[in-house]
Amino acid sequence: AGQMPGTRTVMARNGEAARHLAGQRPGASGITGDLWRRAGDAWHHALATQPLPPLWLVVGSGVLALVVVASARVWPVARTVVTMVHEGGHAIVALATGQRRVRVRLYRDTAGETISAGAADGLGVALTAAAGYPAPSLVGLGAAALLAVGHLTGMLLLGLVLLVGLAIAVRNPYGMLAVLATAATVAAVCLYASTVIQAGFGYVMTWFLLLGSVRPVMELHHQRRRGRADRSDADQLARLTRMPGGAWVVIFGVVAVAALAISARWLVR
Repeated sequence: AGQMPGTRTVMARNGEAARHLAGQRPGASGITGDLWRRAGDAWHHALATQPLPPLWLVVGSGVLALVVVASARVWPVARTVVTMVHEGGHAIVALATGQRRVRVRLYRDTAGETISAGAADGLGVALTAAAGYPAPSLVGLGAAALLAVGHLTGMLLLGLVLLVGLAIAVRNPYGMLAVLATAATVAAVCLYASTVIQAGFGYVMTWFLLLGSVRPVMELHHQRRRGRADRSDADQLARLTRMPGGAWVVIFGVVAVAALAISARWLVR
């Protein structure tokens, strides 16, 4: 009985030592374990339905995206994200139609190009040329559909998967840097941001793709009127099909506006 206090003292000291060790800076294994835990939580949330955010966040994120798209200073930088999706649309359809060695390049001036090996004309080439401008609209529409049913994390993870796939096709240093930086931002939001931050980020990006798909079509129209877009998708389609380039610009515009209108109805309730 007289030894019990000493035993408690030893146990207490051992507990203090354990707590001291636990409070030390975690090593690589601790960081990896935390990362895997967060990734597991993100995957769990991706499969589950999450509560819809308040209306002020939905509308406010749309206003913020509109400001970015309308800004003469911010748009030239932010447009790179739209270009990524644009070129990604070309690349996906090129692969789906059997073209080989698909390579994507993104440039500092927000221009981009997708090159592939295969036939110089035909239905597959026409579909590939037609896929670029509608791609941001359709991706934004799909993101809005997921957000409308409460799959916020699922939408972000799907976007991350698409970015990783695009990174495989990118062949120039600036393009790779832009895609990886965007992917890292999405991954950080998925793993470390709060629910409110995730919702704000997801809705801003969705609105940005929807609104940002309209402005490039308007820019294309103005460039063609000035004779500066003879190598544009619309002019390539005019050479591949019997439809004039102006008709293709109208089709691109109709798709962009329709996707924006349908998505707005889903998101703003």
